[in-house]
Amino acid sequence: MKYFDELKRTMEWLATQDKAMFVGQTVAGPGTFMFQTLRDCPKDRTLEMPINESFQMQFTIGMALAGYIPISVYPRQNFLLLATSDMTNMLDKIPAISGGSLMPKTIIRVATGPDAPVHPGHQHIGNYAAAFRKLFTEIDVIELNEPEEIFPAYQYAFQREDGRSTLMIEHGNFYNLK
Repeated sequence: MKYFDELKRTMEWLATQDKAMFVGQTVAGPGTFMFQTLRDCPKDRTLEMPINESFQMQFTIGMALAGYIPISVYPRQNFLLLATSDMTNMLDKIPAISGGSLMPKTIIRVATGPDAPVHPGHQHIGNYAAAFRKLFTEIDVIELNEPEEIFPAYQYAFQREDGRSTLMIEHGNFYNLK
């Protein structure tokens, strides 16, 4: 069981689930290492977004409120920071604001960028898992460190009945190493 293979198998399983939709950057076509895990998913389950992280999160929340379970893909944690206000002040607070009547379930998929074979620059390799855990009360943060953690974590996030959202943190260096 390899890290990349488990991610690919998991994304293909998610693509078969009712209400699942992949939204984000390079979900419908190549451009980042994360696309390779989606390359065999049906194109009608992917929606390419412009490079506007805040808009993407707002769109993701809207999809969740409309009954979808979006898997919102951000190739780098450094750029997910641009959507953190929407995650913290909207997605994480909607259950409290609505008195628990609205629970927009999303899966936010993000990675730390690989730093080898070529270092892409420090703005591409950050890991903010600890900070995200401190920010959120209604969004769970799960780091995927081992291949055997991948499928059960995504399956749990998708099938959970409490309506909570989940931030899944993958590690780009593990795509080829584990």
